[in-house]
Amino acid sequence: MSTDTPDIPTPTPPEKQARNPLHGLTLEAILTELVSVYGWEGLGQQINIRCFTSDPSIASSLKFLRKTPWAREKVEGLFLFMQREQRRGNL
Repeated sequence: MSTDTPDIPTPTPPEKQARNPLHGLTLEAILTELVSVYGWEGLGQQINIRCFTSDPSIASSLKFLRKTPWAREKVEGLFLFMQREQRRGNL
């Protein structure tokens, strides 16, 4: 009698983030892309947050956005809007 058991593949969990367009993107990458498209002035017009309008930098903006969920949501929303507009050829 053999004690060997057949190799049974373990099931892989389903992709939890498969439909999340922000999955795998860092906040820094999102912000850098927004700044490259809109510039700081345009970004400050789109989202009126002081970290975009008064002496803006990536580092200071990231610090603020990581602490402020409502501001981060606005940035992520603008990023998704920008991506849709780029796919449509409007931006």
